[in-house]
Amino acid sequence: MLENVKRFDMKKPPMRQHLRPLIWALCLPALISHKNKLTKINMEGIKPPYLLLCNHNAFMDFKVAEKAVFPHRANYVVAIDGFIGREWLLRLIGCICKRKFTRDVTLIRQLRRVVERGDIAVIYPEARYSLCGTKAVLPEAMGQLCKFLKVPVVTLICHGHHVNSPFWNLPDHKVKGTTAEMTCLYDAKGVEEATAEEIAAKIDAAFAYDDFAWQKENGVRITYKDRAKGLHKVLYQCPHCGTEYKMTSGGTTLKCSACGKEWEMTELGELAAKDGETEFSHIPDWYEWERMNVRGEIERGEYAFTCKARVDALPNAKRYIDIGEAELTHNMDGFRLAGTADGEPYDLKWSPADLYSCHIEYDYLGKHGDCVDLNTATDTLYTYPQDCDFSVTKVALATEELYDHYWRVKGRPKGKK
Repeated sequence: MLENVKRFDMKKPPMRQHLRPLIWALCLPALISHKNKLTKINMEGIKPPYLLLCNHNAFMDFKVAEKAVFPHRANYVVAIDGFIGREWLLRLIGCICKRKFTRDVTLIRQLRRVVERGDIAVIYPEARYSLCGTKAVLPEAMGQLCKFLKVPVVTLICHGHHVNSPFWNLPDHKVKGTTAEMTCLYDAKGVEEATAEEIAAKIDAAFAYDDFAWQKENGVRITYKDRAKGLHKVLYQCPHCGTEYKMTSGGTTLKCSACGKEWEMTELGELAAKDGETEFSHIPDWYEWERMNVRGEIERGEYAFTCKARVDALPNAKRYIDIGEAELTHNMDGFRLAGTADGEPYDLKWSPADLYSCHIEYDYLGKHGDCVDLNTATDTLYTYPQDCDFSVTKVALATEELYDHYWRVKGRPKGKK
């Protein structure tokens, strides 16, 4: 596919971070306006090089990370779409390119270069913005990576960024008093003594967060008039009538157009039914109920989704390339994308064992609607389902549940491949 198009050079060594005064100047206004408070835990004596693992809810995460590592240099792992039209700048400020949810030995070598020269390697292991302010699935190989790098392991968990600018409703909601904890989980000696499994388990536990719970516990009121707009992208199934893909949202209201039931999103980020029972007041609980329903479909062998899709390819950081229509299938056998590009047919497959999760976008760039981002080692393919009822959130949940189901059926523990 697109054989004559030059690919992004993943092997080019990452630069040491430049333009640091400019970076700090760009970060400072947001940190001040949101009154961010950073707490450091077990960080006494911890200096670069180290591995910094951050949760991911909004662009504000990067600004808090710069505050956390100040005044030291850091290199950030960034998805390829972040480089579009500005590769020179992203490289100059130390970013390392990654295609999401792919096995990437080159990236591991790049991270080793970073720590060997004494800098901080920053990774957002969830690899996407959280859909509802809670932890996304983490890669199973985090423990092995830490053992390979042989440097301290530090986490940065931010709170308030999702409710301030949720993935499904990006404008700044003016949340003040955001917080973050920077915690050293292991010093270099601790990494050496612990097993990869122990390290992975401790990282997983450190990433237990819930932005909506944080909002309620801290009494953070959000008066943004369109605070529920876009929430139906995440909460796509009605808990009252069970219908999928008929949820709508706007202003402060979430509604099922199938049965007519409505919920109000309060200033404290909770849901309250306008009439009758409130099935889920806590948004993440509704999301996890959807996951359980998807899991049930998979366990019964019933999960299947097929549609026509518009496809844009991103082989490099120059521009998206429209490669026309294709057929997108997601079922018990995983993903299949079949179409034609440059007059040549292609048929790409990703088995359930290949993807522990996938990246999705809502109304991506205002082009063709919601999309599923599928990656090979050399291409990133943005697939936009067309002319059908669907939810990319359900596709993402199904990807995670298919992966888990595959390894449970195989009878081998995940990560033992």
